[in-house]
Amino acid sequence: MSDKFDKGMETRRKVLGDAHVKKTIANKTQFDTDFQDFITEGAWGSVWAQDGALSLRDRSLLTLALLAASGHDEEFEMHIRATINTSATKDEVKETLLHLAVYVGVPISNHFIKIAKKVYAEMESE
Repeated sequence: MSDKFDKGMETRRKVLGDAHVKKTIANKTQFDTDFQDFITEGAWGSVWAQDGALSLRDRSLLTLALLAASGHDEEFEMHIRATINTSATKDEVKETLLHLAVYVGVPISNHFIKIAKKVYAEMESE
């Protein structure tokens, strides 16, 4: 594999957690191997691992806003769970979703606030 793949896997584990990445790898089949390699190199090795102006916290909040704006419930839940690793606080997530209400719409923001509340409650009870 490439350096970007290795860096991507390191970043993916840092953000999503080792257990999540191990589960994804264990469930990988010939059908989705190319896709998993693509997101590991592209999303995690190129974008998330970039030594730029955005911190993991910033990237986490931006990702949550974009996932919510585009209606991706499951990915949003996964990235709410990842906030424990990115240092994005509940208050920052709350403000991100409030900001989303202004620019994307109240119904979308309301929907994702409900999802965030559910996931945070699950995390607190684990």
